[in-house]
Amino acid sequence: MKNNKLFFLGIFASLLFVACSEDFLDYEPEGVLSNENVATAENAEALVVAAYAGIANDDMVGPLTHMWAFGSVRSDDSYKGGGGRGDVDIVDRYEQYNLTVADDPLDWFGPRTWTNYYAAISRANFALSVINEIPDAEYAEKTLRQAELRFLRAHSHFVLKLLFKKIPYITEELSQEEAAQVSNEVDNDALWNTIAEDFLFAYNNLPQAQDQVGRADRNAAAAYLAKLRLFQAYEQNDQHQVTNINTSRLEEVITFADEVTGSLQPDFGENFLDGFDNGPESIWAAQFSINDGTTVSRVSFVTGLNSPHGTGLYGCCGFHLASQNMVNAFKTDASGLPLLDTFNDADIFTNVDANGETPPDAGLTVDPRLDHTVGIPGRPFKYRNTVNSPGDMVYNFSWARDPGVYGYFGNMKEQQAPDCSCYVKEGPFVGTSKNVDFIRYADVLLMKAEALIQLDRQDEALPIINQIRARAAASTQRPIDAGAQDIYNVGQYASFPDQAFALKALQFERRLEFGMEGHRWFDLVRWGIAAETLNAYLAEESTKRDFLANAQFTAGRDEYYPIPQREIDFTGGVYAQNPGY
Repeated sequence: MKNNKLFFLGIFASLLFVACSEDFLDYEPEGVLSNENVATAENAEALVVAAYAGIANDDMVGPLTHMWAFGSVRSDDSYKGGGGRGDVDIVDRYEQYNLTVADDPLDWFGPRTWTNYYAAISRANFALSVINEIPDAEYAEKTLRQAELRFLRAHSHFVLKLLFKKIPYITEELSQEEAAQVSNEVDNDALWNTIAEDFLFAYNNLPQAQDQVGRADRNAAAAYLAKLRLFQAYEQNDQHQVTNINTSRLEEVITFADEVTGSLQPDFGENFLDGFDNGPESIWAAQFSINDGTTVSRVSFVTGLNSPHGTGLYGCCGFHLASQNMVNAFKTDASGLPLLDTFNDADIFTNVDANGETPPDAGLTVDPRLDHTVGIPGRPFKYRNTVNSPGDMVYNFSWARDPGVYGYFGNMKEQQAPDCSCYVKEGPFVGTSKNVDFIRYADVLLMKAEALIQLDRQDEALPIINQIRARAAASTQRPIDAGAQDIYNVGQYASFPDQAFALKALQFERRLEFGMEGHRWFDLVRWGIAAETLNAYLAEESTKRDFLANAQFTAGRDEYYPIPQREIDFTGGVYAQNPGY
């Protein structure tokens, strides 16, 4: 059980919120509560806790905390996996870029995530509407809690904007009737600024750190402002094409990134292991707990479909599997540098020996982040081997649920060992109390490096990228290679010859660092290279995986998800659909 955590549980039964509704705006606690009868400092504190709970109240088919279906499978990092294309086939349609019907009754993910995030926004707004009415003299923490709630509201709108682009921004001043008339057709730059206003209020009114781990602080607000201004810097037209890179926004990225305090975990893998939650690299995270006195605990099931299948140690269902392209990206040259242009010329870990393992080809060297990211047959899974594990924890071919479709590579980062005290099974589904990081310090560093490069200051970005690579090179102490570790070779860049090379190195480094964490899709869209990158990926990957043979990314449509048709219908057409749907 975690200590000194914000356990995001309902403080008392009367604070329960509606879990799902035809109207995503209708989330005020039912019947017994109103602004008038909860407008006390004590009850306000409980409402704030309930608002924190909202940003992690997700599930396997309505993700809020981990974007594996939206940001990883939709990119070149991974395949859907599972028991064939028909298993949770809406994610197959995401992967095929075949999501042209906005009211698809089988689409659980997009509409449910929309609903879950607006439920979280409603919690924050209800708490704000209560707190705003409490006199300052009666509530010493009033401004602090307002800042926390506006941070939570901004976080929810920020993720929704990354997913859907055109969204209504809902605040506490609006009645339900007024909120239902807020258009989602807002100037793109203006919407970024509206979200930023909430983050800026948090930045200006929160302490640099909070006594209770998990509460938003100034550090997290600065990180979010850096991230928001980075996305905003890449100005898009109505067809989602990047038409300009705003240098003043890039300068803000650097300013806010420099405000963030943190450091890298000494070992890359510690970011994905129980026992290292809220470490120096975790800028802000969804908090989870186990054995906390509640019936099922506050564990995360957001990746509950994704554990290895057929192991006898885990359960269902073998989703979210690394692509061959992703595996190939970890190759390094003799100097330990990535093969920026030729990494996908030949496949690695495809030959099977007499022991049923996939030994590396002669002379192959790789970045050790590969073995922290991907499950590979014959190599230890989650740093376990047959000596110290509950059974055979070396990744096995038999763990692949449908290898004829999706191959044999698995996912590593989101898994925990079955004997972990953080681990729980509900039927076939696996949940854990491991936090899910929204922003790591490595992300802040690489955001700053990206801004510097786009400002043609690549010499200043060089040591930042090398800092990330130095940590990768040092992350070989756990049993991540079943045999000799001499295949690991990570070097540092001596220099960047020009801006174009530096940008390519930065983009590649982000892929290696955040592989299968759900960032990749949003990076490609931000850079304006999603269509060219993903169609090139599909052209090659479909020769290895037949199920991708008809997949095709359509520029000007597929960068964003469709606005759920039920929301357009509910508002009587106030919302406009994204282009192409």
